[in-house]
Amino acid sequence: MSDTLHTPAVSSRLPAVGTTIFSVMSALAQQHEAVNLGQGFPDFPCDPKLIDAVHRAMLAGHNQYPPMPGVPALRQAIAAKIQCLYGQAFDADASITVTAGATQALLTCLLAVVQPGDEVIVLEPCYDSYLPGIAMAGGIPVRVPLTPGSFRPDFDRIAAALTPRTRAILINTPHNPSGTVWSEEDMLRLQHLLDGTDVIVISDEVYEHMVFDGAPHCSVTRYPALAARSMIVSSFGKTYHVTGWKVGYVAAPPALTAEFRKIHQFNVFTVNTPMQHGLADYMRDPQPYLQLPVFYQRKRDLFAEGLRSTRLQLLPCTGTYFQCVRYGDLSVPERDLSEGEFCQWLTREVGVAAIPLSAFYADGFEQKIIRFCFAKRDETLALALERLARL
Repeated sequence: MSDTLHTPAVSSRLPAVGTTIFSVMSALAQQHEAVNLGQGFPDFPCDPKLIDAVHRAMLAGHNQYPPMPGVPALRQAIAAKIQCLYGQAFDADASITVTAGATQALLTCLLAVVQPGDEVIVLEPCYDSYLPGIAMAGGIPVRVPLTPGSFRPDFDRIAAALTPRTRAILINTPHNPSGTVWSEEDMLRLQHLLDGTDVIVISDEVYEHMVFDGAPHCSVTRYPALAARSMIVSSFGKTYHVTGWKVGYVAAPPALTAEFRKIHQFNVFTVNTPMQHGLADYMRDPQPYLQLPVFYQRKRDLFAEGLRSTRLQLLPCTGTYFQCVRYGDLSVPERDLSEGEFCQWLTREVGVAAIPLSAFYADGFEQKIIRFCFAKRDETLALALERLARL
């Protein structure tokens, strides 16, 4: 027997993947005691009533495995919410599955419908789990850029990307990282474009309750021909300020749900029981999510007003809790830095952490744009703005 310890080498499924930009910037922010407006999570507590609802569920003995698709009361509450808001009836038993957050939901959608060699259209910039998820499913990503600057979908380019090998298209509205929102015209164009195809839509709608200025959220569930071919992903973590709970859901037609659950039962099986019961109880009152647009619009406006006193150029933010800005009007040498370099400089020298938009493109496309998260306490935003006023 050899005296040398040996760890076998493996062939990585994700050889190009390293530490995420979010971890890097959060560590840098901590090192320099910077205000962290990089990673997208609130620094304020959730409603104590939600905590109480989960506590009651624990005391009531809801601490063992729930049904694989999710607690029936929660699935029924989700189905009722979708029908009330968007007019689409989903069967709680056959079409709603509770997931361990949205990232698990997205990966499971891909594993359920994408076979090796299938093409999946991805609109860039995009959430950082999309491309690795496609790779793990054996799919081929077909990257189509959103229109630079406006981040609107370019349907001519999407149409050109469709081939007989296209299995799915991943869309995201409200959009992370840009803060843009798809319109009804966008949804109708997508519906028309996919008519007559077998392309499945995976619709990331985790920011569905953060659409501003009185505009509606145009969920794919509003459009019957899209709903019939779609898997819709949402997140309680984003809606109720509990990102660490990692609870979300997928709504899909029964045939797609059946395939989704085949994967779900073996990569997660089921999801935290007392939190599901607590969420079902809490959802009896729709006001927390109905009031969310006003809650975050006030924070958007507060943050934007402060940024106007700097030389950062605001891009439109019509949804999510992210504000993108250009830094090209700053003085040399800062304006000549790459987006990643600028975010590191901003963290070290100004004391505010942000995320480079280039991190959301596979090829690191540069536009001198960075992303701030304004899902923070007013005091946190005020401190960040005080520091950014130096720019």
